[in-house]
Amino acid sequence: MKQRIITALILAPLVILGIFKLSLAMFILAIAAIMLIGYWEWTQFVEAKSRFTALIPAVALSALSLVVIPFDAHSLNSVLEPHYLILGIGCAWWVAASSLAITYPKSSALWQNSSLLRHAFGLLTLLPFFWSVILLRAEGIDDDAYHGAKLVLYVCFIVWAADSGAYFAGKSMGKRKMAPNVSPNKTIEGLIGGIITALLVGWGTSVWFDIEFSSPITMIAITLVTVVISVLGDLVESMFKRVSGIKDSSNIIPGHGGVLDRIDSLTAAFPVFAFLYFIL
Repeated sequence: MKQRIITALILAPLVILGIFKLSLAMFILAIAAIMLIGYWEWTQFVEAKSRFTALIPAVALSALSLVVIPFDAHSLNSVLEPHYLILGIGCAWWVAASSLAITYPKSSALWQNSSLLRHAFGLLTLLPFFWSVILLRAEGIDDDAYHGAKLVLYVCFIVWAADSGAYFAGKSMGKRKMAPNVSPNKTIEGLIGGIITALLVGWGTSVWFDIEFSSPITMIAITLVTVVISVLGDLVESMFKRVSGIKDSSNIIPGHGGVLDRIDSLTAAFPVFAFLYFIL
């Protein structure tokens, strides 16, 4: 736990600094690097003979997405039809993936013996995450260089708040298991505690950062849906690790495991939040 806290205290300021101080081009490169590491860790779930070979399809398709989907500052700031499409695909995936996690182990019969589906699941997890983060970062960049950074940090804050709230509420009041076959420690009471904490942090952050939603109800709705999906996103990665017999996706982050272990909730939260934010 000590090592976990020390690492978090070092990483959190660096993440916040990167969100606000990196140029858009450098920010895109940084998120692309995180996505690439995530793909590498995902190759364990594919169970291929060669992890390098298993990496090729996801990297190739991600590179192709940069060819067919505009990612210059003006296009990202405009949010074009291809952007909505990739965000919509991400949202649909997380609804489907959440269903797989909730109904596990029965649902595993549908995909655990298919290498193709395991490849597809990794792509659906990380590619919409990449695009959603850079779309939010570029939002309003022509008028306010930091507006998009505030949106990115808003999502991080509500997800981190939900994780912390769920942990303490689950520890003190948790009785009813949410998905015992995937993650025995997660409870309905923890989920409720996480949602309440995230809503409070979301309201405070939106006021602090002067983030405008169309209405307070819209802010509550978007935050609520994002938080619920983020919790389920954590369950989804736990499901894949359980099927593959893996405890952590890697040991790249001392005390925290791998990149996927740290961003599992965020990979689900960002596409959902971005899609709802842009359409509402």
